[in-house]
Amino acid sequence: MPKILEGIGCPYCGCSCDDIKVVVSDDGKKILEVENACAIGTEIFLQATSSDRITRPRLRQSDGSWKEISYPEAFDYAAKAIVAAKKPLIYGFGSTTCEAQREAARLMELGCGILDNCASICHGPSLIAHFDNGYPSCTLGEVKNRADVILYWGANPIHAHPRHMSRYAIYPLGFFKGNGFFERTVIVVDPRNTDTAGIADYYLQVKPGHDYELFNAFRMVIYGFEKELPEMVAGIPKQTILEVAGILKQAKFGVFFFGMGLTHTDGRNHNIDIAISLTRDLNQISKWSIMAMRGHFNVAGANRVWCWSYGFPYCLDLTKGNCAHMNPGETSTIDLANRDEIDLFINIGTDAAAHFPIDTVRHLKKHTWITIDPNMSMAAEIADLHIPVGISGVEVPGIVYRMDNVPIQYRKVVDMPEGMLSDEEVLSGIANKVEEILAQEKIGFSITNSHKKIIPAGP
Repeated sequence: MPKILEGIGCPYCGCSCDDIKVVVSDDGKKILEVENACAIGTEIFLQATSSDRITRPRLRQSDGSWKEISYPEAFDYAAKAIVAAKKPLIYGFGSTTCEAQREAARLMELGCGILDNCASICHGPSLIAHFDNGYPSCTLGEVKNRADVILYWGANPIHAHPRHMSRYAIYPLGFFKGNGFFERTVIVVDPRNTDTAGIADYYLQVKPGHDYELFNAFRMVIYGFEKELPEMVAGIPKQTILEVAGILKQAKFGVFFFGMGLTHTDGRNHNIDIAISLTRDLNQISKWSIMAMRGHFNVAGANRVWCWSYGFPYCLDLTKGNCAHMNPGETSTIDLANRDEIDLFINIGTDAAAHFPIDTVRHLKKHTWITIDPNMSMAAEIADLHIPVGISGVEVPGIVYRMDNVPIQYRKVVDMPEGMLSDEEVLSGIANKVEEILAQEKIGFSITNSHKKIIPAGP
């Protein structure tokens, strides 16, 4: 008889929905049906039992062909590459467990390299703003049960987070919002007339790159300077700004969701900084929280794990071992690659080849490229070594952080194909091999000009 598993976590977006129901074959090897998940989440579950998956590491040959190798051989290749590299870099972690992110930190401490994650090209500006101005946030459960005003700025959850509105923000029947949608006002600010804008009560089509001006206009109204407001700000009429500002001020519990349309337009972290300031201003007269619309299902996890370990959430320079340094623009992946400072690139849990600028990919491909990923992605296709792993959240259990930074324990649904390993086991295996090589060669480390220099260890 097929088994029905309930309360399963979805391995797609930052909503990390944990109400998924999965029907598994009686032998526990095949997923037959998925309920409650969005279309993309369902596809990830069904992919786990695909018959054409790559289940063994593959090494690129001199003629461009692939040669299948064992996991120990892959560990040996990766470990030797890390020891030989002056500045190795590992990047990604959007779709890995927190346990794997911990092992990656250990690996880069040993290798004296760079530790970076997807925030480097998505919500890194948000994290910088949090350092500067705090983060008055809440949980998605509070949004569901209490929120009467929802503001989406630079975000399109209908496509990027398909169940965000139905499970948490707009449509669900909350404890204090028993009529759901009918008790909520939805405001969307975006330069594009998105599908999310189509369901809004108020849609403000802000002029591209002028978000900061519109934030200042709302703050002027809150502080009583509406008379000094121009007739048009950032493409929005004064009367519309006054009307929407009135709704913001009268909210009993408002929540401000922002996406990459705010973090990657003119202003970047300053946009988030003033958004947090607006939230603080509104809290003087009502109740408001703010939350970043994080992308992958555990992209927030890497930020949390590395903050515990080093005090910094992304683009960590560990070239001095366990002494971390963070300076976006200097130690972030794109900048390091464009300056040709990276001589070994490890891609895990994301597709850097598809998401990075083409010039950056060219710089990285001058040197060894290793991809650790269950999928046959662009990053795997161009890699010198591709190490397939189990799918986190489907075949691999572990801790995941939702976009509101609430940790969730994901359970295993089906077994990995026989002989495969998890991303945690792969990273741990490589780290152990690095330790073994260093011990065998009795190597010590000294740091010169921020580069790793290997010298014989002293007595």
